[in-house]
Amino acid sequence: MSSAPTTPPRSFLWARAVFLTLLSGFVLVPVFVMVSSSLKPLQDVSGRFRWLPSGLTIRPYFDIWDTVPLARYFANSVVVAGVATVFSVIIAIFAAYAVSRYEFPGKRVFTVTVLSTQMFPGILFLLPLFLIYVNIGNATGIALYGSRGGLILTYLTFSLPFSIWMLIGYFASIPRALDEAAAVDGCGPVATLFRIVIPAAIPGIVAVAVYAFMTAWGEVLFASIMTDDTTRTLSVGLQGYATQNDVYWNQVMAASLTVSVPIVAGFLLLQRYLVAGLTAGAVK
Repeated sequence: MSSAPTTPPRSFLWARAVFLTLLSGFVLVPVFVMVSSSLKPLQDVSGRFRWLPSGLTIRPYFDIWDTVPLARYFANSVVVAGVATVFSVIIAIFAAYAVSRYEFPGKRVFTVTVLSTQMFPGILFLLPLFLIYVNIGNATGIALYGSRGGLILTYLTFSLPFSIWMLIGYFASIPRALDEAAAVDGCGPVATLFRIVIPAAIPGIVAVAVYAFMTAWGEVLFASIMTDDTTRTLSVGLQGYATQNDVYWNQVMAASLTVSVPIVAGFLLLQRYLVAGLTAGAVK
């Protein structure tokens, strides 16, 4: 007979309450500073910091679209991150399915190589990719440097290895008896993938998609080198609020909050799938 759960000691409850309060303050205080600063006139933000603004204004939320071409930067980020995510998910699904279901020469070498690419910092690939893109442009006329396509290929080199590795673990956790049952019903490998494996692996696929999107959305190093004025993304475009004479801190905060809304909303909507996908991949 199982015993009833015991009540934690009062000291533990107090310690937990204090710790959670401090942790909440650590997270929420910067958000409060961002919100309050975005609602202040520029002279108030540039002066001595005050927790409560003397006057409130929503003007910075209108000015952010005129000071820099924020709408264009936002569109560039959405296109680059969205396309990179789609290709990363599609390629990772087929690669992970092949590795998790079939034996072929070089399988172990492939998986080890995919994972070992994560050991190297991204800055090591900056100069090689820059030279490759420039030489390809000179030889073929295909403009990869300074284009969205070049930035998408760059982000695929970073998101694909981890995406493949995570989906390998998730696909391997799906019982092969489902594949055998599908084969009995006349499904081939491709039909089994689309009808059986992918529907059962939705949480893992969503986790991979979120990872790939966030990798591309917030990247700064390659976006600052591989783009020009027309293809610049948000992570780099926000620097436009700093001029030689002044920094529009209220507009920086307003723009940061504005571009964060889609990301926060997406996380809230996909949180259940994201946690399930990461957990399954880690356990396997």
